[in-house]
Amino acid sequence: MLKGKKIVLGVSGGIAAYKAIALTSKLTQSGAEVKVIMTKHATEFVTPLTFQAISRNPVYTDTFDEKDSSVIAHIDLADWADLFILAPATANLIGKVANGLADDMLSTTLLATQAPVYVAPAMNVHMYQHPAVVENMKKLESWGYRFIEPGDGYLACGYIGKGRLEEPEKMVELLEMDTNRTTKWKGKKVLITAGPTREALDPVRYFTNYSSGKMGYALAQSAMENGAEVYLVSGPTHLETPQNVHTFHVSSAQQMFEAVKRLFDEVDIVIKTAAVADYRPLQTVEHKIKKTNGPLSIEMERTTDILHYLGEHKHHQYLVGFAAETQNLKEYGVKKLASKNLDAIVLNDVSRDDIGFDSDQNQVIVLTRNGSEHSIDQARKKQIADQIVQLIDKEIGKG
Repeated sequence: MLKGKKIVLGVSGGIAAYKAIALTSKLTQSGAEVKVIMTKHATEFVTPLTFQAISRNPVYTDTFDEKDSSVIAHIDLADWADLFILAPATANLIGKVANGLADDMLSTTLLATQAPVYVAPAMNVHMYQHPAVVENMKKLESWGYRFIEPGDGYLACGYIGKGRLEEPEKMVELLEMDTNRTTKWKGKKVLITAGPTREALDPVRYFTNYSSGKMGYALAQSAMENGAEVYLVSGPTHLETPQNVHTFHVSSAQQMFEAVKRLFDEVDIVIKTAAVADYRPLQTVEHKIKKTNGPLSIEMERTTDILHYLGEHKHHQYLVGFAAETQNLKEYGVKKLASKNLDAIVLNDVSRDDIGFDSDQNQVIVLTRNGSEHSIDQARKKQIADQIVQLIDKEIGKG
């Protein structure tokens, strides 16, 4: 699938630069044409001659070294690329790109390219978790940069943890899958719900939950990237609306139900990630409730079970539910899969701070109607979303 693709590989100064040699080899073996840009510090680990021998192309290290006087090298290279890979991407390089800096050949070419950019981080585990690095990665992801998650293991610094550059074979596999997925769901309509709901008590108070909507928004982005026409029904969040996604903003469980019900017959796939309130105040008062010396009792009533309704009324749709649990994930998941008439259910443990509500990462188990079980390791929610979409696509194909 990479045959004939023009790939620019950006290599920055980390010990994992040696893996970029194998990546260059794997890419050329797959039929891609590879041109390598190295930072000055990258050349301290690996020589440009090594990449030149494997890629059979000149290696770029200096913005002012114009190898062809008829073109401006960094502009010509930026326009030439079908896709751009940063491997390894150090904390320094990620920070420069996220802040629009262009002080060498690699960062200058990156600013000029319109090609999809894939970022494969590699660094010390504590550097990878530093708030500045996390924010820079989130910024790049919001711009459409695609991340290839680092692995867990022994690092060159002696630590054991996340930060090891993904293996070249795996990176090529991911790139091949990605180049094929842009039209995979072309013609399909996908409905996704996301975020919390708010159930009003009085003009200044409401009942809600900790859902951030990040998982649902990531799924909307992933489905759109696969070519689907996406309808996102979102409760209140602080997230930026994904581009090229039809977004409907709602507040209460009833408003979400009405929006979903209106769209349901038109869609092929439904992924319900929203954390919808199970109960709402029986009465909403017109004026602010004043505090008293005694306790306050509020009578609650059930909201409409949206997922149950969809399970009862589906005909051709593939229906996926989410179960945010704090214990007995699989036990509750299996029951919900059956009782809601779902085709698949995604289980996540919200009792964990590192993957719970409002976290940027997740770790899930996907159970399907046909009895299969898929565990997806901890990663950023966009990467989790991509894998869920791939699983759904496989399951639909089996039908």
